Amino acid sequence: MKHLLTVEDIPNSDFESIFNMAAYLKANRHSTTIKPLKDKTIAMIFAKSSTRTRVSFEVGINDLGGYPMYLEEKQMQVGRGESQADTAKVLSRYVDGIVIRTFLHSDVVELARNATVPVINALTNDFHPCQALADIFTVLEFSKKLQGVKMVFLGDGCSNMANSLMLACKICGLELVISSPPGFEPQQEIMDRATGPGTITWEPDPVKAARNADYIYTDVWVSMGFEEEAAERLKVLAPYQVNSKLVKLARPDVKILHCLPAHREEEITSEVLDSPASIVFEQAENRLHVQKAILCYLFGAMQV
Repeated sequence: MKHLLTVEDIPNSDFESIFNMAAYLKANRHSTTIKPLKDKTIAMIFAKSSTRTRVSFEVGINDLGGYPMYLEEKQMQVGRGESQADTAKVLSRYVDGIVIRTFLHSDVVELARNATVPVINALTNDFHPCQALADIFTVLEFSKKLQGVKMVFLGDGCSNMANSLMLACKICGLELVISSPPGFEPQQEIMDRATGPGTITWEPDPVKAARNADYIYTDVWVSMGFEEEAAERLKVLAPYQVNSKLVKLARPDVKILHCLPAHREEEITSEVLDSPASIVFEQAENRLHVQKAILCYLFGAMQV
């Protein structure tokens, strides 16, 4: 039995198979007979609000023949003090898989440790593996390669997205530059543990970072759970806004990525977000196809 808690849970040799499956499922969404979740129920535990994650998982589970059971954490007994371990042991007797979107990564680890069904991390404060895999798949779609591609991530360099991109880009061979101010620099522990042919660097100067970028990526500056820091974050991160001036420093065919939701005129301007260079909605669509491929992978249905 396999889980997906971070992208490290996928052997390097299996990334290509997952991306190939995602491409197949995308091209054959309404005609494929691949239904690994037929007669299976997948519990979806959500402690954080969501649009893309909830909809893409519900639709994807349904597409693969399964039944998505949405559970709000605050309405479960775990919201009243029941342990993640007990929750995992009970749910494992009812359902065939668990998708969880919550705050503490340690809660997801504890859930998976005690579950006897696959567990998928749909976002924690520390990691967002499904989004990172969809991002890499999107790059592969547009660039037709991964190794040697330069991606620049601007903003909070110690966010869940920065953490997951560091792991995924390193494994897949991309050149990732994290551009953030001191105090928001990428976690050294994550940089050190990332393995693969790719490179990871921290560049506090956004102008230097953006030069010759193939992809410029940003995310909200105030993630869920960090609202009390909003004023300070908006002030400190202002120089890292993705705007037309910064985009002009990149390659002429640069593509813009954002995992959404976007706070327009904060981390990114509408001018850039709505420009021909933006592929954020293609990126958002790919959450559906990649997550379906992940479900196929975890439930042993990778033959097409």
